[in-house]
Amino acid sequence: MRYSRLRLLACAAVLMSLSLPALAQRVVDGDLQQQMSPAEFKAAGLDKLSPQEMASLNNWLQGKVAAAAADAREQVREQVREQAREEGRQEVIVKNRGFFDFGSKDPIDSTLPGEFTGFGKGRTYTLANGQVWEQTDAAAVAGVRRTDAKVSVIPGISGVWYLRVEGINTRAKVRRVK
Repeated sequence: MRYSRLRLLACAAVLMSLSLPALAQRVVDGDLQQQMSPAEFKAAGLDKLSPQEMASLNNWLQGKVAAAAADAREQVREQVREQAREEGRQEVIVKNRGFFDFGSKDPIDSTLPGEFTGFGKGRTYTLANGQVWEQTDAAAVAGVRRTDAKVSVIPGISGVWYLRVEGINTRAKVRRVK
């Protein structure tokens, strides 16, 4: 007899944890006697409880379910906050890549809208993604004309970045200015 009650309580605890939202709604809507069939109620041994004991059990169960539902809501809120933090962090990383040594070490692939006529120290290159890079070395390429050239900005050692234009072997050292 004692074993079956312990087993029943263990099963109830597992069911509460697995189906918390549905159970919370059911328990709030009524007491155990209304929620269970007469056969289930009797099989659980609840028919032996006095009305005061039954009321106490219902109050306890509703309190537990309400507390568990509040905990579940808080966990969901925390997950949403953490996801928003991570999305914001990723946005900052993407937006600031190329400034100092910020973000990943992967190349930045984009296009150079308009006409590309070669490299020259001090020139600025505005990529299609909105980033603006300034050439800091004297690398030069003469007689080159490309329209909407595909480019890669490749990180080097110690925070140095290089602009490479597809189809041209020379690359220019650049720094991000915007």
